[in-house]
Amino acid sequence: MATRLPLATLIELAQNKTDEATRRLGQLQAARTSAADKLEMLQRYRQEYLDQLQVRMVAGVPAAQMRNFNHFISTLDSAIEQQRAITAQADTRLATGRGDWQSSQRRLNSFDTLAGRVRLQEIAVQHKREQRDNDERSARQFFQLRAGLQGH
Repeated sequence: MATRLPLATLIELAQNKTDEATRRLGQLQAARTSAADKLEMLQRYRQEYLDQLQVRMVAGVPAAQMRNFNHFISTLDSAIEQQRAITAQADTRLATGRGDWQSSQRRLNSFDTLAGRVRLQEIAVQHKREQRDNDERSARQFFQLRAGLQGH
């Protein structure tokens, strides 16, 4: 029993760490998805704005509107670059979180494997004990039967 208690505690701790790593990985995945969605939205918005300008340019665009357009596109491009950086950071955090989760999972699997080996050893010891008890019982019965036959 003494070998099982520390191992069970280690397994529980490893399971808790793996559960936490799983939760964190889910949060990181959600953050990455959100960042990528925002980037895609900004890129789509930029393209739509360019398409609208294209249509307006056919009819002619005053210089002031063109400057405003260029300034807006420049601002949008900056926002897109910032969102790309945020998305790249989210990718890095996600990769790190995935590695942490895999490490936790491997550790848990190692403890589970070790616990399985301990259980197999305990079963083998129990079987050996039962076999020894059976052998002793059979030997006693044999000697009792033999003693009973010799006494007659």
